[in-house]
Amino acid sequence: MQASQDPQTSSGMAYCFSPLQVLNSNSSGNRISEGTEVSVQNCTEQFFTLESTPATDFVIYNSPSALSVASNRSPFSPQCSQSYVSDIHHSSDNNYGSPLSGYSGVDDNSKLMHALMVLRNELLGPESDMDDSCSFYGVPSQTSTFNKFDRILEMAPSMDLKQVLIECAEAVSEGDLSTAEALMDILERRVSVSGEPIERLGAYMVEGLRARLLSSGSIIYKKLKCIEITSSELISYMQVLYHACPYYKFAYMSANVVIGEAMENENRIHIIDFQIAQGSQWVFLIQALARRPGGPPYIRITGVDDSQSAHARGGGLELVGETLAKVAKSCGVQFEFHAAGMSGCEVQLENLQIRHGEALAVNFPYMLHHMPDESVSTMNHRDRLLRLVKSLSPKVVTLVEQESNTNTAPFFPRFCETLNYYTAMFESIDEARPREDKQRINAEEHCVARDVVNIIACEDTERVERHELFGKWRLRLMMAGFSPIPLSQSVSTAIRDMLNEYSRNYSIAESNGALYLGWKNRAMATSSAWR
Repeated sequence: MQASQDPQTSSGMAYCFSPLQVLNSNSSGNRISEGTEVSVQNCTEQFFTLESTPATDFVIYNSPSALSVASNRSPFSPQCSQSYVSDIHHSSDNNYGSPLSGYSGVDDNSKLMHALMVLRNELLGPESDMDDSCSFYGVPSQTSTFNKFDRILEMAPSMDLKQVLIECAEAVSEGDLSTAEALMDILERRVSVSGEPIERLGAYMVEGLRARLLSSGSIIYKKLKCIEITSSELISYMQVLYHACPYYKFAYMSANVVIGEAMENENRIHIIDFQIAQGSQWVFLIQALARRPGGPPYIRITGVDDSQSAHARGGGLELVGETLAKVAKSCGVQFEFHAAGMSGCEVQLENLQIRHGEALAVNFPYMLHHMPDESVSTMNHRDRLLRLVKSLSPKVVTLVEQESNTNTAPFFPRFCETLNYYTAMFESIDEARPREDKQRINAEEHCVARDVVNIIACEDTERVERHELFGKWRLRLMMAGFSPIPLSQSVSTAIRDMLNEYSRNYSIAESNGALYLGWKNRAMATSSAWR
């Protein structure tokens, strides 16, 4: 999750958040196969589920507990437990309709949906004035009085919401602007930011489709007129997701266990975190290493940062350094912090201050998918960064990424992939927070929805959400010279124990050297280790 006050930074759409990137500041996809086929005609998918992956080393661990996360509970957060207790179910101000029907949604600082509508009207004018015969991307609109899309429009009122979204995306993909607009009008009456998961996601996907009609989203993202939420508000929204879902903790804990084991006998440790955010991941590792038999090691952390995280944090990297230094001092650990205030695309060898005699660990937490690859730029920062890290001879590299395929996929299959992946995510959030919960609505809008809009509406350098399946990450890492490190039983045990706090619908599985976190039958994220 990232936010920025400058929407035209070189690192891309700075205000497009990643649902799994900036973490709690004060708290301590169906796609396990390496290939996925998507039918453009009907958007049906062929994939392996968490139960059916054909891997000989595949192990599934179901979450053994059905303990739910109460809205006022802050598990894993001894330093700053935040309570969101409210009597929302009986409140008179929780009547959230469709964000596109007069915008009766969320609250005063939730401006994304309203801004999208305002800008659309300014750029395109009233829909009634639009010429149905205009071409979209140079493709003439369909003129037949009874073609495929005519039949779809007739059937749309009786279709389920997901199917209408798919048909609308296909109309957009084929350049039938009039059909797309008609289906959007139908969709706008059926979506709601306080509805069922598919209705909430649908509200943001419709706006993504609307934005795509404006030059694939480039205009709307350059001129988006939404008021930037304050850092404290953004932090509170991220904390809602942190406590509602285990995606953040999955990244924290799996990487920490791997790094702790790799550094078991090292006396001087250097950790490079390529998306340090609030730095709270390292509070746990510092505390764990402080208890190591024989005394704690010397620890140095290099935090790579950018303006988005700085806004979310409410200040520069010096805040992270000060916090971690206090923790280290309280634990009797010798500690040093180095700030590298830049995006991953800008990192060069001299920014990392490598020193002889230090065992190096490198952490990539939900950030490599923001690096443009060969399909976007000849610089190919994604692979360049991996080669740079390999040249440092790290003892261990940890990679956590969303298990989704949105990088090079064409628009329509990418839309279907996004629909399936984020439906699972919204379902998982739904199980932990009430439907009309204002905090949940704000969290989804500011920390998830912008990703959805970016994936659907933007192309080329302006699309910064470019996820890949683990099979592709594995190939990239091996081509850069890395070898996989088998994950110990301690990693899966730690994650399995953590899942006791959440729904039984979460599970973990091991395959191809990676640990998968799943929601029902959908793989959501992977964690792996390399050297």
